[in-house]
Amino acid sequence: MRTIDKLLIQYGESHQNKTNVVIHAIAVPSIYLVTLGLIWCLPVPSFLSQFDVTWAHVLAIPVLYYYFLLSGPVGAAMTLLTIACFGVINLLVNAGITVWVFCLALFVVMWVLQFIGHKIEGKKPSFFDDLRFLLIGPVWWWAHWLKRMKISY
Repeated sequence: MRTIDKLLIQYGESHQNKTNVVIHAIAVPSIYLVTLGLIWCLPVPSFLSQFDVTWAHVLAIPVLYYYFLLSGPVGAAMTLLTIACFGVINLLVNAGITVWVFCLALFVVMWVLQFIGHKIEGKKPSFFDDLRFLLIGPVWWWAHWLKRMKISY
């Protein structure tokens, strides 16, 4: 069995309750967005800033590489999500919204919702056992969409 299949099965074991699934369908991509947003806000050395590159851009490279190692379609899907997140961050900037304040507030709200979902589920979050599941959450979200589009991941 492929690593991606094993990870998704393990992740899915603590995401069976319909309410928890709905919460995660909203919270997981939101947390991915705001995590990128918070990292985007970290000051960068001038050699990076002159190219309009942030730490979020730098970190996205190895993260996306990991996703492509798991599966090509997963890597492509996560690349789309990452590009969309950078687009949202740019929209926040252009709207004059302080990115770190927005992202920090949403980060807290989404994590509270996720823990409520796991309380309802009656199971602890998967990342308590393996930190890789912090990266697998968005893949699990995408896997549902890929299945609906009849795309093998």
